[in-house]
Amino acid sequence: MGDFNLALVIVAVVVSVLVLLVSVYLLVNYQHPDDANQAYFPKFVVVLGLTVAVLSILMLPADVANRQACRKAVYNGACNLTLPMRTLWLVVYIVDAVLVFLVIPFAMFYYEGDQDKSVGKRLKTALIWVVASAVVCGLVLGILYGLVGKVDFTVRHLSSSVETFPNSFSGFSSGQPCISGSLPRACAASTAQASSLTTWTMRATFPEYVVALTTIVGSVLFTIFGGVGIACLPLGLIFSFVRRPKAVITRSQYIKEATELGKKARELKKAAEALHQEERSGNKGRKWRKNVKAVEKELLLLEDDMKALEEMYPQGEKAEATWAFTVLGYIGKLIFGVVGLIISIAWVAHIIIYLLVDPPLSSFLNEVFIKLDGVWGLLGTAAFAFFCFYLLIAVIAGEMMLGLKLVFITIHPMKWGGTLMNSFLFNVGLILLCSISVIQFCATAFAYYAQATAAQEIFGHTLQSLRGIKYLYKYNVFQYGFVALAILTLFYYAIFGWRKRKPTGRFQLSN
Repeated sequence: MGDFNLALVIVAVVVSVLVLLVSVYLLVNYQHPDDANQAYFPKFVVVLGLTVAVLSILMLPADVANRQACRKAVYNGACNLTLPMRTLWLVVYIVDAVLVFLVIPFAMFYYEGDQDKSVGKRLKTALIWVVASAVVCGLVLGILYGLVGKVDFTVRHLSSSVETFPNSFSGFSSGQPCISGSLPRACAASTAQASSLTTWTMRATFPEYVVALTTIVGSVLFTIFGGVGIACLPLGLIFSFVRRPKAVITRSQYIKEATELGKKARELKKAAEALHQEERSGNKGRKWRKNVKAVEKELLLLEDDMKALEEMYPQGEKAEATWAFTVLGYIGKLIFGVVGLIISIAWVAHIIIYLLVDPPLSSFLNEVFIKLDGVWGLLGTAAFAFFCFYLLIAVIAGEMMLGLKLVFITIHPMKWGGTLMNSFLFNVGLILLCSISVIQFCATAFAYYAQATAAQEIFGHTLQSLRGIKYLYKYNVFQYGFVALAILTLFYYAIFGWRKRKPTGRFQLSN
């Protein structure tokens, strides 16, 4: 047993180092050339945030493996070298909350500050915003914790009178399991009346309460973006194949389309210059912010149109090879889309039959993971981690889709070799905020597979018994919202997904 636990500790250390290296790799390859050799603090925050987010997802499989290491022990404390998972959960999620509500906003305020101002003024402005946010968050947390920071556990109160210990046990049987006396069968818990149910109240620890409130905020975003993303992620890939260019266009068609795109680019440039002039004059009201978001979305759509035009008219000496790779790329999208659709259907089906139906029709994916563990020790754990990561990817896909459709949502696209630090910071913050909810969601959805873990204790018992919050989980509010948005997105793609996006015409700003 000790050897197994030592191996678990070694694997945890090695995986942590690998996650850090992968985070650095993603930063280097996704960053925009304009951010090369500068913006070191935002880059450090991005690497740290990605590392914490990925490790938080991997901690649930590690928690399961940690439990399996002690399956032969009478109690967990009898194991040597086991990971202190409860402490690790609280540390990771306190760091998560600090990054989301303090560090990342500070980095974004500093990065997006007026470049004409000195470094000191930009730091001062960012610090003022963050301190104000910290004071507000601290007051809200303190007030809520003082008023309703308690846990209400429903327990069954059992009691019986004291009887003399018998000298003979011959009178006991299945029909008479208890000592006869003034209260016959008083020791049989199954015969207790409903009135014996009572509420046991205790105050939650402050770290657990911070994790709980952060989880609520993340759950709202996860329900919206994850519910939309679980459907649009695979369907977007599939319909991208459906709308793919079927053949190479002629040179005259290319010139015509390029000319139109050039006109639109000049219009966007004029609009951006006008907005920049308004910013310098201090006229940054609601209409200005709305116009900035409109320009950002039109610019993103223009870049997509340019990429599509380049795909339809490959140039250079290797034009034929480029077209061949384009075709293979769309075939790859179709394959990944079909695989993703299967995973999405499995997720939605599991939520319905295991969480929304009472009693559950089947444990479904829980049984799948258990059987995979029987094939090979870590196979089920790996599949479990993959399903959790898939939810995080769905959140990013849902945010991108809603950002393009809704004006009040700011889009921050992630592009290989073209992602600015503010977009990096926004997406890392979103991933961190939703990662807590993903873990809570997975701990609930896979409660049978992840039973008796530290995550179950925090997210399954304490969180779902917190005063004022427990009703959101008692009535499966987030699960119903997740499934409803997934179904609505499915209908949206069934109606509009196969259509090609029409040109938006001449770009105009709202007055």
